[in-house]
Amino acid sequence: LPAQAPDLAPGTSRLMIADLDLSGRTPRLMNKKTVYQSKDRNCVLEAQDFYDNDRKMTFTCYEEMGPHEGASVMGIDLATGEVTNFSKAPGTYNEPEGIFPDGLYTTVEGDRQCEWLGGERGHGNIDIWKLRLDGSGKDFTRLTHFNDYEGGKASNPVVSTDGRFMAFQVGRTGDPAGVGYGVLLYWFKK
Repeated sequence: LPAQAPDLAPGTSRLMIADLDLSGRTPRLMNKKTVYQSKDRNCVLEAQDFYDNDRKMTFTCYEEMGPHEGASVMGIDLATGEVTNFSKAPGTYNEPEGIFPDGLYTTVEGDRQCEWLGGERGHGNIDIWKLRLDGSGKDFTRLTHFNDYEGGKASNPVVSTDGRFMAFQVGRTGDPAGVGYGVLLYWFKK
């Protein structure tokens, strides 16, 4: 938005990192650094999570695709600037969320089940998936099945720091992103 970043050209987006200085009366961002920039709306950026001892970061690349929307799970090595597309699934919606404590996997809001269930692709028809952050896009496992039922979806997953469970919300396919009707737990290990 122009009010947030007047120096950013329309249609572009960027990822920045900074240190937060709380020593004064007013918090300040220090050591600001742009780590990645998109030149147009073919890839609108949204930061998600740090991993590998904060040396890497996952982010979403939202892709405009005619009447539908797509999204890819991306990652950046903050030291080298190397960017990796982890989901490798053009034409699908894959938004990374919480990283597993081992740093090898991330949770993903994805619409891959639309391939066999039908329905419109995009952020409305999503379930939660688990994706290995190895760059192959192949180790992609479905965790929830709310979208198997008309009008249902699961979103906003966060994995506990011990990796035993995941908190997420249940929603309806027609609702805007972020709207939910309860927080549920998915147990990996009890």
